[in-house]
Amino acid sequence: MKGRLMPVLPVLISACLLLMLSFGYRAGFGLFMQPISEARGWGRDVLSLALAVQNLAWGVIAIFAGGLADRFGNLKVLLAGVLCYAAGMWGMSYSTTELAMVSTAGLLVGAGVAGTAFGIVLPALARAVPEDRRGWALGVGTAAGSFGQFLIVPLMQELVDLAGWFRALQWLSASAFIMAVLALPLAPYGGANDTSSPKIDASLWTILKRALKVRSYTLLVLGFFVCGFHVAFITVHMPGYVVDLGFDAKVGAWSISLIGLCNVFGAYIAGVQSSLRPKRTILAFIYLGRVVAITAFLLIPVSLVTILVFSAIMGFLWLATVPPTSGLVAVLFGTRYMTFLYGFVFFSHQVGSFSGVWLGGWLYKNYQSYDGIWIAGIVLGLIAAWLHWPIEEKNSIARIQQAST
Repeated sequence: MKGRLMPVLPVLISACLLLMLSFGYRAGFGLFMQPISEARGWGRDVLSLALAVQNLAWGVIAIFAGGLADRFGNLKVLLAGVLCYAAGMWGMSYSTTELAMVSTAGLLVGAGVAGTAFGIVLPALARAVPEDRRGWALGVGTAAGSFGQFLIVPLMQELVDLAGWFRALQWLSASAFIMAVLALPLAPYGGANDTSSPKIDASLWTILKRALKVRSYTLLVLGFFVCGFHVAFITVHMPGYVVDLGFDAKVGAWSISLIGLCNVFGAYIAGVQSSLRPKRTILAFIYLGRVVAITAFLLIPVSLVTILVFSAIMGFLWLATVPPTSGLVAVLFGTRYMTFLYGFVFFSHQVGSFSGVWLGGWLYKNYQSYDGIWIAGIVLGLIAAWLHWPIEEKNSIARIQQAST
């Protein structure tokens, strides 16, 4: 295995570091919820809306970014994503109105994440490594994003404590350009250079319509909504929820960081197991595990220990969905149009993210409680497990190659 992976080792390292930064920044935006809201005299619903729009923009733009990367290569998409990311964080520091915050933290940062995260980077990894190591590589890449969450979120909190939220955002903006250097080794592994399957003489939208006629793909799209609902709500609102319970703000940062650390192991194991076991089964049990964890967290009296245990369990299950989900797209349709077709699956994830973040803020503003959103997460987790169970893992590339009927 070592000899087969040595030629693509620079690609693997660059991809992992890029994902560490992209996901590390994104996971820390919840830390700015309280200080920005207090400084601007806003309720939590304002930044909640902006971060909800960020998730939705990420999902929508990821479809177009995936299509462009598949047609023209991924480097231009990655560099544009870095520019948007940096501009969005810089603009956040100067946003004094709700519209400005939605435009910067929401639209610009959302576009930045879309151009630098899983939707562009993981397909490049899938193309770079031998097919029998694909699940492993997807697991490593996903674990790297989680490690970024573990490593960078506490650093962001320290930066906020030392320099204040305003300067912290500007320093983070400047550091985002490191991702541009890391994007360079991924350039040869865009969809335009993929010769593993023939180019289809049809528009991307025609390919998508044909793919949606494959029942397993449609179930995957619907189920990934729930993953986004869970992780985005917790990422954005857990720090504030912890403060409401009477704990120091650093406990919220520890919670998000611990989620990232534990998901390093969860994502890696999910990636390895995706090459050995049915991916649909892995996904179903991940969602059932989340249901158990959330239910126990609500029923057991809250303490520092229960917060950290809950964070560890959720972390193990956090982005463990990504290797089997992206792997299923590759199984169904190959890697030639994987960036685009995974991008649409991820769009569903981000609609769920928007729903979780926005609904969490709306419920808190109107009822001063997050109980309703936690219960919704339990119900949706059960639905997701049910949706993934019937998925069939068989090659359906012929379904998008044939003429429309």
